[in-house]
Amino acid sequence: MLFARAALLLLIAFVGLVVGAEDFYKILGLKKDATEKQIKSAYRKLSKKFHPDKNPGDETARVKFIEVSDAYEALSDADSRRVYDQYGHEGLKQHKQQGGGGGHHDPFDVFNRFFGGGGHFGQQQRRGQDAHIKVPISLPDFYNGRTTEFQWNKQQVCEHCSGTGAADGKVETCSSCQGHGVKIVRHQLAPGMFQQVQMQCDQCGGRGKSIKHKCPVCAGQRVIRKPTPVSLVIERGMDDGTKIPYENEADAHPDYVAGDLVVELMLKEPDLEEDNPDHLDGVFFRRKDNDLHWREVLSLREALFGDWTRNLTHMDGHVVRLGRKEGEIIQPGHVDTIPGEGMPIWHEDGDSVYHKTEFGNLYVEYVVVLPDQMDNSLKKDLKSVFDKYRKKHGVDLQKDSGRPEKPVMHQGHEHEEL
Repeated sequence: MLFARAALLLLIAFVGLVVGAEDFYKILGLKKDATEKQIKSAYRKLSKKFHPDKNPGDETARVKFIEVSDAYEALSDADSRRVYDQYGHEGLKQHKQQGGGGGHHDPFDVFNRFFGGGGHFGQQQRRGQDAHIKVPISLPDFYNGRTTEFQWNKQQVCEHCSGTGAADGKVETCSSCQGHGVKIVRHQLAPGMFQQVQMQCDQCGGRGKSIKHKCPVCAGQRVIRKPTPVSLVIERGMDDGTKIPYENEADAHPDYVAGDLVVELMLKEPDLEEDNPDHLDGVFFRRKDNDLHWREVLSLREALFGDWTRNLTHMDGHVVRLGRKEGEIIQPGHVDTIPGEGMPIWHEDGDSVYHKTEFGNLYVEYVVVLPDQMDNSLKKDLKSVFDKYRKKHGVDLQKDSGRPEKPVMHQGHEHEEL
């Protein structure tokens, strides 16, 4: 590992010339108005992606790791970011030289300070538990994609006391447990017999430190819970049950690195008022993997004689046209397959110069509704027409079935004719 680190440092001088020609915001995939949180998030993601420990022997990844570290160093500090935004790379270089910084920082040191480890994977400090949240998403949002926001009650380090728990910032070693967080307590079981039990210190709560003046905001707990907004990007074609991790965005604490916040997307039932202001039929499509399903109702006349059309409005507003020409019959339960009108098939590159989005199929099942009442004259006319046709071309389903013409005896019982 020392050899890898030394080899990496030899690249820094050369990479410095390359990085100087490329915009730091572009390296991190950000815009110039990026927030401090977005800068940290970009560095967290890219530094892990290109870390030499994860890409052994990959020189391109090593160079990218240096570029990402330099970009983060410049943009994470408010003063250097201001100089860079105003004067560019040359201005930032002069600013560093005047301040005594000069040159490039060791990217492993940057990684170490950010993650609290030794600069390499497997050497990081204690990590908190992951937090899991389920967020309901409508089918149109899965189809079209959407950027939205939700809030959750996150544990955060108290800003008022900077996580010390003390109003005056003074934290002392607990006099009861001498900073160990536990105490040995002796219990007498019988004359001359004693038992020693290790117990958590009741005075400091096991922290090994004591506070005289507790913080009025967190009451000495060092952490507080408050609603925290989270930006959620739903990419086109994502599926029900998709899990999106937010690294180190779970409950925070001064004693450990926060775990990951894992957001699970859940398909919710359509809401007529909230999810369908434009009265789109597609809101009520049913999804199965990358395909969509729809049930279309036809009258008896339409099923028998054809000569009808339907316009389904899809989830992005485009129209899918259904129909039959005159004389085309549709059997109840028949299913039409319409290629390319299903769900977008999710891909990490989305619809871009690197990838063209493909779609599943739309399956339309036809349900024929029979009238529950008929006018007597209509009933008479229809019966006359069907009887006339039946005599010439009709099929007797009873005769063709091969079933008995009359009831038969079975175990001593005769079935009554219905």
